[in-house]
Amino acid sequence: MIGAVEPAGIVIEKLAKIYSRRGSEVHALKGIDLEVRGGEIFGLLGPNGAGKTTTVGVCTTRVKATSGRVTVNGIDVRADAPAVKRSIGVVTQFRTLDRSLTIRENLAMHGMYFGLHPKDAWVRADELLADFRLSERAGAFPDELSGGMAQRVQVARAIAHHPSVLFLDEPTAGLDPQSRLALWETIEGMHARGITVFLTTHYMEEAESLCDRVAIIDHGQILVLDAPEALKRSISAETVIELRLETPNDALVERLRALPGVVSAQASGDGVRVLTASQDGVLPRILAEANGAGLKDMTMTKPTLETVFISLTGRDLRE
Repeated sequence: MIGAVEPAGIVIEKLAKIYSRRGSEVHALKGIDLEVRGGEIFGLLGPNGAGKTTTVGVCTTRVKATSGRVTVNGIDVRADAPAVKRSIGVVTQFRTLDRSLTIRENLAMHGMYFGLHPKDAWVRADELLADFRLSERAGAFPDELSGGMAQRVQVARAIAHHPSVLFLDEPTAGLDPQSRLALWETIEGMHARGITVFLTTHYMEEAESLCDRVAIIDHGQILVLDAPEALKRSISAETVIELRLETPNDALVERLRALPGVVSAQASGDGVRVLTASQDGVLPRILAEANGAGLKDMTMTKPTLETVFISLTGRDLRE
């Protein structure tokens, strides 16, 4: 049993989900354990197909688990799905707004569906339009909105009935950078209101910028969980050096790994990714080895959550 959580938290215990596909079993989730504290922005970071959407599906009652237990706000999702639905909001990367209704009508109808009195639902719709800077588009229809604005409307709609937990499943997928940043501000606003936010993403910079804590998931298993900065410190690397080479080879990778100050070296596309504990004296030795393989380009950056993922799995987050 995982330790107690704050009110409005999420507890996931030994959660497993097996799908049957073309006569074979696909283990989407392999007995994962997670605890989301009330009021935090929690990120589930991983590549496509890692199990993120399945996890959200079970937590929001849309997917039935094969085994394990999930509680949201202290309510078992299998034992009392209607109560869970009333206490949560859900936003996906797909547009689910009613195209026949205006933005204001979408917000009000959602509130009524979840039990708000019609008068209160219209008042709530106007409050949300103002809070999300959408009042000027109140009479617009969903097809008239940009992708970023439509996602803001979907977040507003998701909290129309005053939920205490908000699930965001890849909410910025497909958005341009400006729209993504605008939605980040919206998510931070939810956090400021005390709403628990469960965010899934494969954008490492999104998880770093928004989340209090992050769990990295791959092939249905949780690899690691901690605050973003703590995760980056855990790999003991100060610098990430990307080498693009004419003739990358395994022998070069092994020589780089043997250099003092090198934490790890891995082949990456047409080059090698090297993690170093410091830059003192190690860079000239790395360059000397790389020049022998036809060095074309080099970049140096600080470790990111993607670096953490690579160190755990040996491959890029987007592979």
